[in-house]
Amino acid sequence: MFFMSKSQQINVSKSSVSKIAILALTIIFAAGLFVVGFDQGHIFSLVYGEQAFTDLYIHELTHDMRHAAGFPCH
Repeated sequence: MFFMSKSQQINVSKSSVSKIAILALTIIFAAGLFVVGFDQGHIFSLVYGEQAFTDLYIHELTHDMRHAAGFPCH
């Protein structure tokens, strides 16, 4: 007896980016934008309290980057 097998072609597309990856990158981008462009002690105030608003650690670390990106800070 002679049996012929049927061959089937299965196409799997791996070119699409998952929605979870896009969401994660969007959240990371938004957090980075806040840190570089808008933080005036808010992040460290969770740890240091009111003193973080006078010390402005992140502001001082990202000061030149703010101006290069076009964010006015003073």
